[in-house]
This record gives sequence, structure tokens and C-alpha cells, in this order.
Amino acid sequence: MDSNDPKVVRKIRKYTMRIDRNLCIGAATCVAIAPKAWALDNEAKAIILDTCDQETDEMLLEAAKGCPVMAIFITDETGKQIFP
Repeated sequence: MDSNDPKVVRKIRKYTMRIDRNLCIGAATCVAIAPKAWALDNEAKAIILDTCDQETDEMLLEAAKGCPVMAIFITDETGKQIFP
């Protein structure tokens, strides 16, 4: 998966979400918090789903904050990192 893959990096409204699959340990906290945004693939690593825009910005941020290894990065429309 390359860094342009929408399963790894995706713009949702004002946020851009990126999953660092090297950091991901498959804890699935993101899936529990925002199941329309996240899933684990066949490598037990998080991927961004096509239905991610059905989750609120707040839930996307909560999912990122819930990650035990901080593998989810969120930036705003100016490129400023919101989390972590």
C-alpha cells in the first residue's frame, strides 16, 4: 500500500486522516469507536473505509486519540497537524 492509497490517506471534510501501518498493532480501538471509518484488513492492520465520511469529525478525532500506539495522524486543511 502506498501513501496515495485512499485506504491509508483520505481527506474527509476539513481533515486529512493518515494511518501509519508500520505503527499499527491491530488493537482495533479505532474500529470500536468509529466502525464506519475504520476496519482491519487481512494483515490485521487498520484501513480507512469508503464510508468514513458518515462518522462525525469528533468521532474521527476520538478514534485517533483511542489508538494505543498513535498510528492515526490527522491534519487540517492548512496542513497543520491536529493529532497526535
